[in-house]
Amino acid sequence: MATTLVTGGAGFIGSHVCERLLSRGDRVVCLDNFDPFYDRTLKARNIEGLLCNARFIPVVDDILNREALIDTIKKHGVEQILNFAARPGVSQSLTDPGAYQTINLIGATNVMDAARACGIPRVVLASSSSVYGATPRLPCHEEESPLVPLSPYAVSKLAMEVMAATYQRLYGLETVCLRFFTVYGPRQRPDMAIPLFVERILAGRPITIYGDGTSERDYTFVGDIVDGIIRAADQPPGVGRQVLNLGSSEAVSIRRLVDTLGELLGVSPRVSLQPDRPGDAPATLADISKAAACLGYHPRVRIREGLAAYLTWANVGVGGLSKATAVAA
Repeated sequence: MATTLVTGGAGFIGSHVCERLLSRGDRVVCLDNFDPFYDRTLKARNIEGLLCNARFIPVVDDILNREALIDTIKKHGVEQILNFAARPGVSQSLTDPGAYQTINLIGATNVMDAARACGIPRVVLASSSSVYGATPRLPCHEEESPLVPLSPYAVSKLAMEVMAATYQRLYGLETVCLRFFTVYGPRQRPDMAIPLFVERILAGRPITIYGDGTSERDYTFVGDIVDGIIRAADQPPGVGRQVLNLGSSEAVSIRRLVDTLGELLGVSPRVSLQPDRPGDAPATLADISKAAACLGYHPRVRIREGLAAYLTWANVGVGGLSKATAVAA
């Protein structure tokens, strides 16, 4: 029975990872500072069903506190670390860039340094497809160069990857940086597009689309992402440093996303087109051949099926919002 520290474990992706690890019999230390970036009650709800499990250990603390990280690792006999604690959001990073560098770079560095100090051999780190920026070549491959990030958020994730490479070279710490492509599904953050679109569709309000609606994203269902994460964590020793894309390898336009939500909800969406936003890449699409070869990663959930799963979780019905969705909106 392995003991895994999951930072940001009460968040969208982190809570799903905790749940998956517990379901197979692992012991999980869930560290989260319940940052007020969004409503604390939503994070509490994410892990509410896990609190009765004796193998689930919640810890309220911050990755900016290196000594507390070391204490937690030693106290609970942590054997591996999965780091999802971060400040998310491309557009929000334009107004507070310093916070993104502090949390996403310094915080992640603290996690790696605590691992080094405690003899943890490997850290799995959540990175982002945002590091690719407006690359003219799609699908995005991990060896893409140069990378030209378009936002402070993207810069913070790329800087974290560079630091991970440095820790591998200096100390032999194995690091796996997973570049996530637009993760969606049950429990996703209320500031993300899909919850906002659903709220507006059901309220009869127009959905704001930046650009002409043809921009595309590689929407990846959270269950597929978690499968890739677990496979990355379960690799035998000796991987060194890895950078891997985790996506669906399916490009979906914003307009198609909105139309599919409307079809599932039985409502015709109203759309308001606005100029492109600074920091947004025009398109993302993952080349997942490396993750397939290294991890046996093969996403299974297509966009319509994944959106239906989200709506089922949110308990959304035509003509009104569920309590869960109303809180999120």
